[in-house]
Amino acid sequence: MGSSVSHDGHHSGIAPLRALLDVTRLIGLELDVGTVLDRVAQTISETLGFRTVAINVYRPAWDDFQIAVVHGNREARNLLLGHTDPLERWAQVLNERYERRGAYWIPGEDAWAAADGPLSYTPPVDEGADGADAWNPEDSLIVPLTGTSGELLGIVSVDEPLNGRRPNDEEIDVLVAVSAHAAFLLQATLATDADERHLQALEYLLQISARLNETLDVDEILESVVLGINQALGFRCASVDLVDWKEGRFVARASVGWELDSPALTAPTTVADIQGLLDPRFSVEGCFLLSSEEAHARFHRPTSYVSTSNGRGPHAWQNHWLLVPLRGRNGVLHGVIWVDEPGDSLVPSRDTLQALRLFANQAEAALESAAQFEEMRFLADHDPLTRLYNRRVFMTEIERELDRAHRYGHSFAVVICDLDGFKTINDTQGHLAGDAALQRVAAVLNAGLRTSDRAFRIGGDEFALLLPEARMNEASEAVARLEVALGSVPIGGAELRGSFGAAVYPDDGTEATELMHVADERLYATKRARHEGR
Repeated sequence: MGSSVSHDGHHSGIAPLRALLDVTRLIGLELDVGTVLDRVAQTISETLGFRTVAINVYRPAWDDFQIAVVHGNREARNLLLGHTDPLERWAQVLNERYERRGAYWIPGEDAWAAADGPLSYTPPVDEGADGADAWNPEDSLIVPLTGTSGELLGIVSVDEPLNGRRPNDEEIDVLVAVSAHAAFLLQATLATDADERHLQALEYLLQISARLNETLDVDEILESVVLGINQALGFRCASVDLVDWKEGRFVARASVGWELDSPALTAPTTVADIQGLLDPRFSVEGCFLLSSEEAHARFHRPTSYVSTSNGRGPHAWQNHWLLVPLRGRNGVLHGVIWVDEPGDSLVPSRDTLQALRLFANQAEAALESAAQFEEMRFLADHDPLTRLYNRRVFMTEIERELDRAHRYGHSFAVVICDLDGFKTINDTQGHLAGDAALQRVAAVLNAGLRTSDRAFRIGGDEFALLLPEARMNEASEAVARLEVALGSVPIGGAELRGSFGAAVYPDDGTEATELMHVADERLYATKRARHEGR
């Protein structure tokens, strides 16, 4: 691509149009940031006639500029490419005294004023250039690339004009116009990259949602969640910690990025420890983001863990803490997602936090589905109110006990119990009080039995016990203990007592129906005797 130069050594009007068109053509193409910058530098160089063009890109994580592209002069490329300068160095040259029509022109004679400025390349002296408007090797011409909100995205620096002349106002206007288009293109490309990452995150979410319908394996779903956070959102480290209520602390159930012995996974942490972190002041899109100082002031345990992906700019990640609570439908905290080490070393945007919250929602859905499945499986064998085994299991277990007794010659006892005064509780205090009474009775039965014994609810206020390898004297001792325990249970103002009847294999029968019949007869005999005051 050539450049159009007028008879006086400056560019003709066709060059600006060509430069604008060349940059504009890049808009809408699916190009990565590096390719966009290469094309822009090439267009400025070849169309506007500068042998060397460098593009510095602002890195918000480090609050500096990195030279991402150097087009043209190989020596300049070797010196400059990849070099970084902090913002304060650029402030030396982005001074209003050098501002000229939207660009910054630092004439060679003022180069001393920018001595503390960014690294620059000084080309050899062009012996052929002369006159007042000859380009001085110490001259600098730079144009900021600003976004639509005025934010600084980068800086274009041009050098070694092919015509050997300092630019006139018209040429600076052209360079500024082309740079404005380049800034728009750069911002659009960065936004497209962000949109693609967001879309990738949503695709991962859809995949995880589909898996919820395919598996009830909680660990498998949670592994998918942390992998999605890692690959789609760019966090190198993520874990899902669930509350182990027996241990009273969080336990890591799925993780990526951290070593298994990392303090992030192994440090004992309780629900009370993190309550201070879940302050609404730190909530963003349902996630909780705290500075290191804020987190350490509110975390109840000392920790030596620190991030390694820290930046130094105003938007940089600097040992921040980021967690997302996992709650059940009742609002109870079941777990936490911890994330760390953002790949770009930046504090995550709202879009990223929103996607992270969606991943957390999937984890909550997985836990809820698994809990519902476990509850359904539990209720197939248990009474939903008292959580004791139900009548179906009782009939199955008594047959198993009979088989075992037949095979090994063991005895066992069947005990039937119903509650005296239960109807009075329902009638005078209501069914909620009656339900509470049944739950207390179930707790008494469980607490008063041996580990090998089992308790069942087989009817409204009717319970049953299976006592393996027990004879009548042992069954009677168990009944006596339970009667005393029931008498100590406060049930409002009503008296609640249990009537018991026991039968023992093989003395009272060798079949389930026989044993239950004998136990029922003895239960009602106890009731009659109690009613008659005996």
